[in-house]
Amino acid sequence: MVEIDEQKIKEILNKGVEEIIEKESLLKKLQSGKQLRVKFGIDPTAPDLHLGHTVPLRKLRQFQDAGHTAVLIIGDFTARIGDPTGRSEERKTFTTEEVKENMKEYLKQAAKILDIKYNLFGKARNTKKLEVRYNGDWFFGKEGLGPIMAVARSATINQVIQRAEFKKRLDEGGSVSLIESLYPVMQGYDSVKVMADVEIGGSDQKFNLLMGRQVQKHFGKPEQDIITLPLLEGIDGVKKMSKSMGNYIALNELPKDMFGKIMSIPDNLILKYCELLTDLNVERVKKTLNPRDQKAVLAKEIVKMYHGEKEAEKSEEEFNRVFRDKEKPTNIPEYITDKKEIFYPEALYVSGIASSMTTAKRLIEDGAVEIDGEVDKNWKKSIKIDRDGTDIRVGKRTFVRIKLKK
Repeated sequence: MVEIDEQKIKEILNKGVEEIIEKESLLKKLQSGKQLRVKFGIDPTAPDLHLGHTVPLRKLRQFQDAGHTAVLIIGDFTARIGDPTGRSEERKTFTTEEVKENMKEYLKQAAKILDIKYNLFGKARNTKKLEVRYNGDWFFGKEGLGPIMAVARSATINQVIQRAEFKKRLDEGGSVSLIESLYPVMQGYDSVKVMADVEIGGSDQKFNLLMGRQVQKHFGKPEQDIITLPLLEGIDGVKKMSKSMGNYIALNELPKDMFGKIMSIPDNLILKYCELLTDLNVERVKKTLNPRDQKAVLAKEIVKMYHGEKEAEKSEEEFNRVFRDKEKPTNIPEYITDKKEIFYPEALYVSGIASSMTTAKRLIEDGAVEIDGEVDKNWKKSIKIDRDGTDIRVGKRTFVRIKLKK
């Protein structure tokens, strides 16, 4: 039994929530004092977590703080299939080696939010507050094809092809692989295996979460309640935060880069970021005089959460030095050369600022490059390098100092 705290129950049901399916059912469960099993699944399809991932992880932490058990599913099996959610084409599959590599840092990063305890060997151990489960344990286990065959009987093709992504693809003459169509029911089977009372996911996961209820019912288990959460737009302010879109802020981002990226988000996302990513008082932030100062409060708070107060202070000072006071940053990366003159685009390429000579030329022509504080759009020239260094700046946050070898 858990202690019933009405304030914590209110927070679980309201803070950053998009929809609750069977809200009355969930409220009764929370008020019953029963220790609930609250499931959230992550497929290790990339090596790092970003701020978008923290939205459901923070909701999971709220349940932990209220005395419930967070069940974190690492989809080492389902990652190899690929979640079709939001995809207009079949998602790339992953090899065993890729999945294992991606899994290495997942728990370490999730531990920045969840209450995770470790054993003497540095592995997460199961406690009353957290269970870490791998769905490969049942899909790769001794039962062989048994679970997959059993799961396949819990849904119909008619249901699955009504899924928005599949329907759109088929209407446009595309195809849906058989393995893709099984993904939602496999995710649902995870709920059966871990005896989930509640499942958390983004609003784009609603089809999969509802399928979990159907699969549980098929196996004669109580149906889980569902909490869907808003999707977090990335720093472009348009698309869902995603590594593939390049609009993400990684949890292991350098403090100054994390601060700078948060300062670059569109003004209309400030309060949403406050609500979903922090415990800041949103009404108090609203009263801050202007969006620039609101973002500074937000950026400092998020850097403090993941890197500590000292790094947050340093990041703010550095940001102000470069962007408010127009000074050069401290600790500019250096590239050492023995050439006294370098072809302008080559300087950007060899120093790592540009990924190719073509990209370098485009950046120069667009006026995105400064040499020693002056914009120069002439990509056909060579630039002189002296022993004190020639400073190149691209965009707002990228600097390099090219120096002559001594």
